[in-house]
Amino acid sequence: MDSDKEVCSVDSSGKAIDGNEILEPYVGMEFVSEDAARKFYIDYARRIGFIVRIMQRRCSGVDDKKPRSSAREGCKATILVKLEKSGKWVVTRFVKDHNHPLVNTAQGISVPDDKDKKIEELMVELQHQEQLCAAYRQQLLNFLSNIEEQAEQLSSKVQIVVTNIRKLESGLRKIFTPPR
Repeated sequence: MDSDKEVCSVDSSGKAIDGNEILEPYVGMEFVSEDAARKFYIDYARRIGFIVRIMQRRCSGVDDKKPRSSAREGCKATILVKLEKSGKWVVTRFVKDHNHPLVNTAQGISVPDDKDKKIEELMVELQHQEQLCAAYRQQLLNFLSNIEEQAEQLSSKVQIVVTNIRKLESGLRKIFTPPR
C-alpha cells in the first residue's frame, strides 16, 4: 500500500464515506459491498477510457471460477477485491498499466453514449450496405434472366437453321441422286 494513501471505505457512489471523491483505486481501498467495488471500477474505467471485463469470481474460499475467453490480448490492467472478515471488500491488487490505447472522447472521457453513437453509425452503414447488396443482387438476377431469355431465343434460331439445312440437304439429295 502507498504510504501517502490512507485506507478508507467507499460507498456505491464512488465517494469515500468521509465525503471526498477518490479518483483512482489503490491496494487497501475498502468498499461496503462487492457491487460498490464493481461500480467504482466501471466508473473509473469509463473516465480513463477502457471497458471492464469481469473474468472470474470466487466465493467463500471455494474455487468457483468460471473462466471466459479473453479479448484483452495480454493487457495486464486488473483489479482484485477480496471479502475480508470485517465484511468489507478490499482491493488486494491493482495494476493500472494498459498495453493498448485508451478510448477517449473530446471531453477526455468515454461514456456509454459514445459507444451508442458509434453503434448507431455502424448500423446505418450496415443498412446502407444491405440496400446496395440487395440492389446488386437484383441487377445480377435481371442479368441472368436476360441471358436465359437470349439463350432460349438463340437456341430456337439455331434449331430453325438446323431444320432448314436438313430440308436443303434433303432437297439437294433428291436433285443430285440418280434414280434407281
